[in-house]
Amino acid sequence: MAGEKILLVDDEEDFVEIVSAELEAEGFEVVTAHSGEEAREKAPSEKPDAIVLDVMMETKTEGFKVARELRQRDDTKEIPLIMLTGVNQEYSFEFGPDSIWLPVDTFLEKPVDADRLVGELRTQLDKSSDNAE
Repeated sequence: MAGEKILLVDDEEDFVEIVSAELEAEGFEVVTAHSGEEAREKAPSEKPDAIVLDVMMETKTEGFKVARELRQRDDTKEIPLIMLTGVNQEYSFEFGPDSIWLPVDTFLEKPVDADRLVGELRTQLDKSSDNAE
């Protein structure tokens, strides 16, 4: 499991720095992006094993758009997507995974405990490797 590459996408630089350190301490290789546009560029070129994606970046719904675009691309559609965001604090209703509007594998609310994020990454990576066999 160690050494798998994670693309961490969030516009909050302090958050990215802290979460990257936590993931690296667990043996993951972390590549970062600070915008939806940067995520669109890095996902196909870096070929991460999983993507952790924020919602509110350039716009309040940028992450939703990025998730849908990544799911439509042949080279990124199978990469596990974990939405990690505070968007549910911003709006009066709860967002969660669905096949059209929010095609992610799981949805975690900020702030998230590092153990919970690592556990979810491992779960999604295990599912992904099972599907590849």
